[in-house]
Amino acid sequence: MAQGSGGGFGRRSLLRGAAAGSAALALPALSCAAPAQARSGRPSADWGVQTGDVTTSSGLVWVRSDRPARMVVQTAATESFRNARSWHGPVIGPDTDFTGVTSLHGLPSGEQIHYRVLLSDPDDPRRTGEPVSGTFRTAPTGRRTDLRFHWSGDLAGQGWGINPDRGGYRIYEDMRRRNPDFFLCSGDNIYADNPIPERVTLPDGRIWRNVTTEEKSKVAETLAEFRGAFRYNLLDDNLRRFNAQVPTITQWDDHEVHNNWYPGQLLDDDRYTEKDADVLSARSLRAFGEYFPIRTLRPDRGGRVYRVLRHGPLLDVFVLDMRRYRNANSPGRQTDDPQGILGAEQLRWLKRELSRSRAVWKVIASDMPLGLVVPDGKTNFEAVAQGDPGAPLGRELQLAELLRHIKHDRVTGTVWLTTDVHYTAAQHYAPERAAFKDFEPFWEFVSGPLNAGGFQALKLDGTFGPDQAFLKAPDRANTSPAESPQYFGEVDIDGGSGELTVRLRQEGGQVLFSKVLQPGRVGQ
Repeated sequence: MAQGSGGGFGRRSLLRGAAAGSAALALPALSCAAPAQARSGRPSADWGVQTGDVTTSSGLVWVRSDRPARMVVQTAATESFRNARSWHGPVIGPDTDFTGVTSLHGLPSGEQIHYRVLLSDPDDPRRTGEPVSGTFRTAPTGRRTDLRFHWSGDLAGQGWGINPDRGGYRIYEDMRRRNPDFFLCSGDNIYADNPIPERVTLPDGRIWRNVTTEEKSKVAETLAEFRGAFRYNLLDDNLRRFNAQVPTITQWDDHEVHNNWYPGQLLDDDRYTEKDADVLSARSLRAFGEYFPIRTLRPDRGGRVYRVLRHGPLLDVFVLDMRRYRNANSPGRQTDDPQGILGAEQLRWLKRELSRSRAVWKVIASDMPLGLVVPDGKTNFEAVAQGDPGAPLGRELQLAELLRHIKHDRVTGTVWLTTDVHYTAAQHYAPERAAFKDFEPFWEFVSGPLNAGGFQALKLDGTFGPDQAFLKAPDRANTSPAESPQYFGEVDIDGGSGELTVRLRQEGGQVLFSKVLQPGRVGQ
């Protein structure tokens, strides 16, 4: 769909690769609550609804219209919507690709909130489209309530898109049925640099078929193409159903723009006519802010991805941005590196907010792993570790500073969650095994992808003394979701004891690994 067209699911939006019957699986089914003639010419929200950045008393509600519309949200304690409260949102139009976000405040804590979004003609509020409904739970203010959330990342990567033969993104239905309080998406929500082909022949001769769209037929360069890449995933009915029930906390990583990108980079990629990563990332960030409800990143006011979400007295989630402020990828052997992977300002923010936090658990949502050696070409490195097991160098210096701060400021209950590497693992870091020793032990858990190629396990860097307690990865690169399981992580916090349990699960819900952590400790 071209920028500003405002169309819904027209012929140009679904082009090929799945034929009419296959594409129908991924298209939203319109309710029969009102006759077609009555809906004709009124705004429609076929792309579903979603909520994000939910706290004890607030949340953001997102919708996309098929034309200019006024957004109104109604909330209530029950599905009957008796005594509903109305929230008047923005007039949405082509400047935000017909997406809109309404902020809700003053909600009751620890309660199930039912909501519905109405889109009306901006010139005639009586002309409304069919309401689209959803629900979410606000965070509790008391410590006795149990919490559950999931995390993962990496969606529609390596050309593995929505396959109607498999029922689309089935993993979202697995997670939805477990009814988490929220979902933490750790990045690579789209693969802007990975087109979605009509079909791929698997090693055993089977055919993988994709739902495809015009924008996903090439790499994303224009704002319209980035918007189309974010819109592509919403063709999946599992994801739309999940979005209507489970709030999200969303961060981004490299494939929102281009593999392994960093600020100031000029791409060496013949598929691109626009090779300035800063130009591409600005376009992607705008579309990212339009397609996800993020309170610190609004399309009309700029902002940032890194933030802290306070989910009651049991949990704070610290969302990092390891992409926008990093230095250039390099061999990582420098002995002084104040910019690192976070940038100096974000590091100061993280140290300050961790020290201020009074939550029992501080989950650090990292879009890249800490101790896994992620290469970028033959000599450079993409993440924190660079393969030298000795004293901290390069970006490791920034991590050492942070870990030292956590120890000396007695910050309790830190747990690191990440994705990125397309397999699942659990790593425990301890000073007695490390070259750098001025820190307390901690755990890092890895889970993903959601729907992308699986890859072999990477090496561990010994600088911070990691020990791999669990690993499951394929034995070759880019195994399809039909060949290799997809993964998500689950975190349960017991409201009585405060214990935090991490479970690494695979598609279908099977538990692969479980670890119970005790509250109130600096390190584990």
